[in-house]
Amino acid sequence: MAPAKPDSPEALRALVAQRGTELTPRMRDAAHYALEHPGDVALCSLAELGERAQLAPAAFIRMAKALGFSGFTDLQRLFRAPLQQAVQPSYRERIRHYGGELTLDRPQDPTAVLRAFSQANIVSLQHLQADAGALPLREAIAMLQGARLVHVIGLRRSYAVAAYLAYALNRIGRSAIHITAQGGMVAEQALAAGPKDLVVAISFPPYAADTLQVCDQIKAQGARLLAISNGVLSPLGRSADLLLDVNDAELRGFRSLTSALCLVQTLVMGIAFGQRHRARKKAGAKPSPDLVDIDC
Repeated sequence: MAPAKPDSPEALRALVAQRGTELTPRMRDAAHYALEHPGDVALCSLAELGERAQLAPAAFIRMAKALGFSGFTDLQRLFRAPLQQAVQPSYRERIRHYGGELTLDRPQDPTAVLRAFSQANIVSLQHLQADAGALPLREAIAMLQGARLVHVIGLRRSYAVAAYLAYALNRIGRSAIHITAQGGMVAEQALAAGPKDLVVAISFPPYAADTLQVCDQIKAQGARLLAISNGVLSPLGRSADLLLDVNDAELRGFRSLTSALCLVQTLVMGIAFGQRHRARKKAGAKPSPDLVDIDC
């Protein structure tokens, strides 16, 4: 039975999340590009879109038909409709500008590079701020609070975010283990995650293979999985119990980690305030959380 045609980009995103595994790899690539570059889909010809996405134009046609549209033109109408009301570019579109389209006129000038990176980080945080209400933050904090033990993995460019999260959780008294994969022992380190534990996996394109391997492994071991990644098409989303969608900008191959770090700081602060609030309430004192001495 063919899926009902989505009536908005948000509905399309939800449908892709639901049926993404049924699409071919090229169709998934086309869907990912369409969701991340709605302006291109709305305004470019099919040939121009294929050239920009570095995909065969037929991939967009097949993807559109697989998701309930009559063809590419039908899909294009979906993305053109919001442009009639939009005046300012969306944060996602602005992030795209700092995701490879920005040209550094003087890449040899460190001052110009710093300004470009600073602006890319600003755009990333603005996007995170705009999407904050849609993130399941309370659910994520509850998962972190309820686990017997928290295991954190993030490799390659995500390593710094994972290391910080494990450090900060331990600083607030929430036991956490950082899966570092040192010595090629990533599978062995993940064996410690049991049915009462939670694994937090952090990964962004091109997705570290060892992180994906650990996600499959810990699900087989019965542990729960909280994923921090870049949306519904992330391979982490297929096995995660909960996904936190973060879209950091990327400039000349360097991904900003600002939004991801801001997100994990929010999670840690939510746990710390909750713990202190409950402790003071149990003692009969007026709740007055103070995190100055935490040093996170």
